[in-house]
Amino acid sequence: MRFDIITLFPELIQPYLEAGVTRRAYASGQVQVRLWQLRDYAEGNYRRVDDRPFGGGPGMVMMAEPLSRCLQAIREDRADPAGSEAPVVLFTPIGTRLDHAEVTHWAEGQGAVLLCGRYEGIDQRFVDAHVTHQLSLGDFVLSGGEIAAVALLDAVARLQPGVLQDEASHIQDSFNPALDGLLDCPHYTRPEQWQGQGVPEVLLGGNHAAIARWRRDQSLQLTAQHRPELVERARNQGLLDKADRVTLARLAEAGKL
Repeated sequence: MRFDIITLFPELIQPYLEAGVTRRAYASGQVQVRLWQLRDYAEGNYRRVDDRPFGGGPGMVMMAEPLSRCLQAIREDRADPAGSEAPVVLFTPIGTRLDHAEVTHWAEGQGAVLLCGRYEGIDQRFVDAHVTHQLSLGDFVLSGGEIAAVALLDAVARLQPGVLQDEASHIQDSFNPALDGLLDCPHYTRPEQWQGQGVPEVLLGGNHAAIARWRRDQSLQLTAQHRPELVERARNQGLLDKADRVTLARLAEAGKL
């Protein structure tokens, strides 16, 4: 898969592609990434890419023409067959909230053109003409789309085969369908005692069935405490078995929810 990123600050993204476990995805070519400096497609001595908004108001607006020229260059470089051009993704507060299901969708695709906006926004005419998808990290505003683009790349890359050392790692992630969309349980490692705190005895006993039940119970408790809507969704979808329901009833009776 290939991601082309339109940005005014490629230097914010490049170091990320060369560090961390997900670099394997880029080094192997499983996830190809090309950075496009938008100013290379602007005209004039100052390579201007923004201007004042019509109607007045604070800030500047990214101009449609440099974006259009950059996108055209990407289309020519990708040489996608007519009718199957890569989608164009804009990171914006009005976009679809990026969650596990959304990441999985992009991880199973062929990539996209990621548009990293800046300033007060992008000329709406370019959005209407070329943007096919809009994504958001949440109900807050960033200075630009680069952080959001890196977040999507990271989430997509770690789902590719062979990127994580243990293929089962992402299956146990929070929100994964393997966990019925619940939060992951707590994890512990050596030493067994640290600053007066021990490891739960069940994790030291080698009883895999008991360990699996403990982890499920912890997952249910954490999710019910911090994201109760996820428990309710799992309940409505029939994903909670009798043991799960007993655990939730016991936690509620003990006042732990």
